[in-house]
Amino acid sequence: PPTVPPPPGPPARGSVSLHRAYLRSPLGLLRLGQLALGAAFWVTVAAHKYEGAAHFALFAAVLVWLLTLALFGLSLLGRWELVPWLGSRWLLTNLVHDLALGVGLYAAATGIMGHKAKQRSFCNLPGYSQHCLYSAYLSASICGGITACLYLFSGLYCLLRRCQDQRDII
Repeated sequence: PPTVPPPPGPPARGSVSLHRAYLRSPLGLLRLGQLALGAAFWVTVAAHKYEGAAHFALFAAVLVWLLTLALFGLSLLGRWELVPWLGSRWLLTNLVHDLALGVGLYAAATGIMGHKAKQRSFCNLPGYSQHCLYSAYLSASICGGITACLYLFSGLYCLLRRCQDQRDII
């Protein structure tokens, strides 16, 4: 009597390895810059006394930074297909993340920290002896502005690839 072969098992996943082409791509390099400057932004704010709208700036920076870290990790490992629904639209996911979240939230956070720096500009005078947060707020706003520009560049890179009918991030 003929035997029926067993049903196929689940597909075997390959070993985890770094996607070096992504790391050398413009998007990979921009992501590294976003992670470095984003961390500088929120560490600068978190390391100093903050109040009021700076809470939102810190929340926005940490949220975008964590999402960027997740995108970077999945892209570096080449495992974006593991993300339900978004994995098949990875280029579009990166595009929306960069332009809507990255640029939008970092621009708002930069504006908040710049406004706070302007409010504290009086303590930048020579001979002022009290603790001054002006330089911390100014540093955070500069890091935030540069980070927002990096998100804009990576968003434009993804948009260019999308307009060229390419579906991959590199």
